[in-house]
Amino acid sequence: MGGVTSTIAAKFAFFPPNPPSYTVVTDESLSAVSGGFTTRLCIPEVPRKDEVDFLKLRTRRGNEIVAVHIKHPRASATLLYSHGNAADLGQMFELFVELSNRLRINLMGYDYSGYGQSSGKPTECNTYADIDAAYKCLKEQYGVKDDQLILYGQSVGSGPTVDLSSRLPNLRGVVLHSPILSGMRVLYPVKRTYWFDIYKNIDKIGMVTCPVLVIHGTSDEVVDCSHGKQLWELCKEKYEPLWINGGGHCNLELYPEFIKHLKKFVLTIGKLKTATNGSKKTTESENQNKQSESGSSDTFELGDLPVISRNSLDSRLEKSKKPNKPEKSRMSTDRVDRFRRRKGLVW
Repeated sequence: MGGVTSTIAAKFAFFPPNPPSYTVVTDESLSAVSGGFTTRLCIPEVPRKDEVDFLKLRTRRGNEIVAVHIKHPRASATLLYSHGNAADLGQMFELFVELSNRLRINLMGYDYSGYGQSSGKPTECNTYADIDAAYKCLKEQYGVKDDQLILYGQSVGSGPTVDLSSRLPNLRGVVLHSPILSGMRVLYPVKRTYWFDIYKNIDKIGMVTCPVLVIHGTSDEVVDCSHGKQLWELCKEKYEPLWINGGGHCNLELYPEFIKHLKKFVLTIGKLKTATNGSKKTTESENQNKQSESGSSDTFELGDLPVISRNSLDSRLEKSKKPNKPEKSRMSTDRVDRFRRRKGLVW
């Protein structure tokens, strides 16, 4: 039963555009600096820009994914964008350029395995390897530090985004755009997490230690707004959420408050980072003075902290302690296909 249900969830989660909206070609051009020829990747379907790099990245699972990096001349942060279900880089490129310009940030987007011109098949584990490859590229090729990095996950992209952010304690921030609690919870109102579920954001969001902004439309017919609200409630570092009145699943960027609130978030966490760095320097100076006076340190070691017991996330979310009722019968695969076609599901 678990295998069948997880297969149904995967049918909803992965719906890559077919055919892909772009191709990748190799371009040789004369370098104005060195005078020799340089080779670079390009996508003929999108405008060519000097500040844009197209890349092919090898993942730890052996797939080769396509990524794009957009540089802003005055950027003080980098955003790593994990897109939604029914899109690829060719369709997202204009939005990426717009976000980079409006937010004054560097931006990297990537296609999941099996999407666009990326090799392999789309699976949950592959998407985790995909975002890790993009993160590694930002660190090694572009010199991005964790405290300069903002992770952005849209819809199904909230899965790899929450997973990576739960493993990186020093991120600048996280944005969850129309996120899901988990794959199964999009399909059924389950009260607990099953082992065969996918993208268990509900169980991981509590491990994210940086500020989290959640954006969700109140009229989302694909992923109910309750998903975003429950994730926000479970965040450790809550930032003022944005519930877009009347917003659907794929049109939030069209609302003026979207870019306004997102820009405010980027500026705010940038100031918080600056203030934190200044506070750390002051604290270090004070500690040095105290140590020189007393010859000892009063700082805590991690081992001195008590271990706090942790209740399950599901028990925190349940509004009552009534015994669990039997769940409704699962949808058949045929019903899922018909339901997806009728609703146009794109999470």
